[in-house]
Amino acid sequence: MVQDKFIDYILYEKRYSPHTINAYRRDLSQFSVYLTEQYGISGVDKANQQHIRSWMVSLMESGLSTRSVLRKLSTLKSFYKYLLRNNIIDRNPALVVNPPRSPVRHPEFIDEDQMKKLFEGIVFEEGYEGMRNRFILELFYATGIRISELIELQTNNISLHGQTIKVIGKRNKERIIPLSNKTGEQLSIYLKMRKDSGLDDSPYLFITSKGKKLYQRLVYRIVNKYLSQITTLNRKSPHVLRHTFATHMLNHGADLNAVKEFLGHANLAATQVYTHNTIEKLKKAYQQAHPRA
Repeated sequence: MVQDKFIDYILYEKRYSPHTINAYRRDLSQFSVYLTEQYGISGVDKANQQHIRSWMVSLMESGLSTRSVLRKLSTLKSFYKYLLRNNIIDRNPALVVNPPRSPVRHPEFIDEDQMKKLFEGIVFEEGYEGMRNRFILELFYATGIRISELIELQTNNISLHGQTIKVIGKRNKERIIPLSNKTGEQLSIYLKMRKDSGLDDSPYLFITSKGKKLYQRLVYRIVNKYLSQITTLNRKSPHVLRHTFATHMLNHGADLNAVKEFLGHANLAATQVYTHNTIEKLKKAYQQAHPRA
């Protein structure tokens, strides 16, 4: 089946993350069901631009967000590009489908006073889990790494002497992120607590109290628990801490290209979304300071 070959291609050759592969597989399966039910067509490779456009419209009418529809269209574009390269089709029908307009959404972030309260005003539990939870929050805010990157961090990815961590990002791209002196100190304290708790055997940096590798749902629960004590934002997730890292870095004068490298973005456009908050801060300062504002 062509879809299975495509999934093998992005798994073994492109080395996409399991999350991305599952999303691609789900999108193609949903489109295949739609083609069968609406047009009696068996095989996504037999669809044309009218079929794709019709599916996009039905998804929008069902209440799916513009962002999700755009992601599904991106899946189809990648799939047909693969078919075209392998001479299975003679043109990519998804390329001529106009994408729905995505509303401009600015990343939510937590302000600096609230982040200060998180680390200086909240009492974390005694013992290993309390120290681990605190350092998870510290590392998210200090580096801007993704939840998948944090979970996959291993102790051999850390240089205590150089105060850096090596992160394996999307598509297995490696990047080195420096740690501040304060974060380096917290790392040393966490590693000592981990060792004293008899949890020194696992290669993973963050583990459960039983020595097992962390999983995404647990990390979400940890982050949500503590952020709920300092912010009223609707989203209280690891990604909000990533947004917060980037916004605070730019607000304090960090170079946009440097922030791009910290975040592991493939292009500068993905990082520029954070400049909106910086510009708004500059506008506020201007209004407050300029005599003719």
